Amino acid sequence: MTDDDYETRGIRRLLRELGGFSKNALGNFFSLEFLALLLPLLLLWEFLPRAGLIPESLLPPLSTVAATFWDMLLRRSLVLHILYSLGRFFIAFGLAVALAVPIGMLMGWNQKVRAFILPLWQLLAPIPPPAWVPMTIIIFGIGSSMHIFLMSIGIFYPVLFNTYQGIKDTDPRYLASARVFGASEFTLLRKVYFWHAFGSIIMSLKTGVAMGLVMLVIGEAYGGRMGIGFLLGQAKDYFLIPEMMVCMMVTGFIGWFLIEILKYVELKLAIWKVGR
Repeated sequence: MTDDDYETRGIRRLLRELGGFSKNALGNFFSLEFLALLLPLLLLWEFLPRAGLIPESLLPPLSTVAATFWDMLLRRSLVLHILYSLGRFFIAFGLAVALAVPIGMLMGWNQKVRAFILPLWQLLAPIPPPAWVPMTIIIFGIGSSMHIFLMSIGIFYPVLFNTYQGIKDTDPRYLASARVFGASEFTLLRKVYFWHAFGSIIMSLKTGVAMGLVMLVIGEAYGGRMGIGFLLGQAKDYFLIPEMMVCMMVTGFIGWFLIEILKYVELKLAIWKVGR
């Protein structure tokens, strides 16, 4: 088979995966049930402020928000701010997941490890992530390191505890069956524990995305010169409600898109869940 054939097959596979992702991600948006709810809401959003039933200073019409979005896109470097925020977010997400998943797996797998580590996390986890802001500023100063640490804290605990619970609840029958065939503990971790907990891990990653974005906005609003949280903080300081709404909608779209990616990954890897 020639290189051109491999390239053609690769392009076809990529297009097929993009089509499958789009179908799963956008399918609910184009359902008759959702459109029957969404379209009236959008119409009300446009016409209630224009009719004077809601003050435009509190709820700008949809068209005003759309015009503001276009203006921020062209004149306020909105794309650059989004890229800065995403860069910090992905670094924090990677660090948090790289720590939380192995620690959660070890705690769920081994009772001695659990006895040493679990009480510490149970003491620290109830501290609300925003409460870390003052100490984080003192330790890291104002900048990307502070933002990344805050997001990592927000992402870490949901992933840790969901992974731990998923591993801990592994069906003993699966483990016994694998041991009968001579599986080592390391093999059990890779082949049985992890895949049994895979649904819990994916669910924790979705929660981590939401918490990470919360801390992204808080961190960038406290101290930053770039990012979607910085724009939102500026809009809040000058009471620019259309810009505030644009930042909120952009943040919501980012969260939705990342969660849809995780859902698609689960759909492709957790094949035993297909049709549920």
